Amino acid sequence: MISIEDIIKILKEKKVPDEKINEIERSYLIAEEIHDGVVRQSGEPYITHPLHVAMNLIDMEIYDPDMISAALLHDTIEDATIKFGKEDIAYLINPEVAELVDGVTKISRMNFTSKQAQNNANTRKIITSLTKDVRIILIKLADRLHNMRTLQYKKTEKQKENAIETMEVFVPLALSIGAYRIKGELEDLSLQYIAPDEYKRILENRDRLEEIRKPLIMEVKAKLEYILAEKDIPNDIIYRVKNVCTIYNKMRHGYSMDDMYDLFYLKIIVDTVDDCYRALRYVHQNYRPINGRFRDYIGNQRTNFYQSLHTTVSLHPATSTSGIYIPNKGVTTLGEVSEYGKIKIRTGNMNKVAAFGVSAYRNLDEPFRKTQEEIQNEIRKHNQFAIILNEIDEVSAGEDNTFIDLASKLLLTEHIYAYTPEGIQIELPEGSTAVDFICQAYPYLLEQITGVVINGKIMPVNTVLNNNDRIQIRTKGTKETDKWLEGAKTPKAREKVKFISNGQNA
Repeated sequence: MISIEDIIKILKEKKVPDEKINEIERSYLIAEEIHDGVVRQSGEPYITHPLHVAMNLIDMEIYDPDMISAALLHDTIEDATIKFGKEDIAYLINPEVAELVDGVTKISRMNFTSKQAQNNANTRKIITSLTKDVRIILIKLADRLHNMRTLQYKKTEKQKENAIETMEVFVPLALSIGAYRIKGELEDLSLQYIAPDEYKRILENRDRLEEIRKPLIMEVKAKLEYILAEKDIPNDIIYRVKNVCTIYNKMRHGYSMDDMYDLFYLKIIVDTVDDCYRALRYVHQNYRPINGRFRDYIGNQRTNFYQSLHTTVSLHPATSTSGIYIPNKGVTTLGEVSEYGKIKIRTGNMNKVAAFGVSAYRNLDEPFRKTQEEIQNEIRKHNQFAIILNEIDEVSAGEDNTFIDLASKLLLTEHIYAYTPEGIQIELPEGSTAVDFICQAYPYLLEQITGVVINGKIMPVNTVLNNNDRIQIRTKGTKETDKWLEGAKTPKAREKVKFISNGQNA
């Protein structure tokens, strides 16, 4: 069982100042007193929960002492049987911890006429904290992670209710900040309760395929380790297995598990960006790349700060390193052994960010390390989730129901990526149209644009976009106002199109 001593020991190793260690110890003692005599449904003392939440943050490589204190205190305001509030935490610990605890505390039921109204307000409070202080999101993710890991102790109806909420709210939040490792675990923990039979079937089938395919992939791993070392590229190659929920979602879109190239894949971790591209060269020289399946997320960084090179290659090696593919006649295809495999190439810093999202920036090597203020500014300026969130927050004003409805359609959903002719990447909610793209990519040209060319074809502006579409604008012809209004899905697009339309009609 985790103890406060375990947490303190790690934080001291990370050179956390003594005065901050003292605050953490005080936070623990306050939480222990408030939760004294309370047990979880597992039968464990309640204090084990905040301890696990704090340790989850540490496992995410978060050593911010104020966050650790807030994790230990995160349920104290809500659960205290005596009057205990934000002001007490500010006085006993510090004002910053008080703000964090207040940020993760649910709004009291007495302020609402129904349970649904309370749920909507609390969901809004969680989501909008991204633009205020991302640390609140991280504490909530650490909290939800422990709750999902212990969901077996809840009643059946509560299990499914919590799993659905996790999938609908917390998984998109983890994705919004690029915390893919947290996202993957939350997805799989949720799917076990939402679709238990499908989860079990996919897991069994994945394990069966892994037994067949892993030996060939490990051969590729060994060869690439040798080649990159020979070319003086320090590397660490990691074998990975795709999480069950991602497989489940792909199968729902018509994919067969037998034909998925990325069920099992390799991550090549190198030291520098230059090494990423050098490693890619030697991968492609020795394993033939598959046309149309290369993605450069270093040159085109995701708005959630994810960076990596992705390529899919033939797993049958060339016998020459000249760059000319020569089939190796010693390799035979073994029935269910896929001939193709995915390889991701990134630096160690990129790998940390991919695992834990923006929080990792505080622990990266110089000059990549960022302060909390710098991280928050980056989110407000460049994170598309945060940008649309602000638009929704303004449009819905005090209407929580409207906010949740718009968030469900525009935020808590899949996103696509479309591109300008110059290769600039634009992130949009799934279901967005060319109008939404134009309003985001070319707002300053909105009055001159009359139409679009999508992937080389003239198309209506209300055309729904697909992932990786390329859009070129047209300025000749007549603007069909009704199609523009029909195509505007996001609040920003609707506002701009209505403004232009009113100007034309004046």
